[in-house]
Amino acid sequence: MGRSIVNFVPGFEGSYLGDASRLPASARLECKICWWVYDPAQGDPVWQIDPGTAFSALPAHWRCPQCDGAAEQFMVLRDAA
Repeated sequence: MGRSIVNFVPGFEGSYLGDASRLPASARLECKICWWVYDPAQGDPVWQIDPGTAFSALPAHWRCPQCDGAAEQFMVLRDAA
């Protein structure tokens, strides 16, 4: 018997579906592995990312400074209004 193959995307993509261009510049994102939050207002001193740098402007090689998770593993935080 033949097997049908379902489209499979390996790994997990955050709630922005891996397309950082869809994010507003002020979006805060949380690592789904360790819960570290990237806040553009603070940047990332570990990776020497200046405050004011949007998540979409992070270099392609950037990873979570706490657990080394890929940027695609981050989920958008919905701030309380």
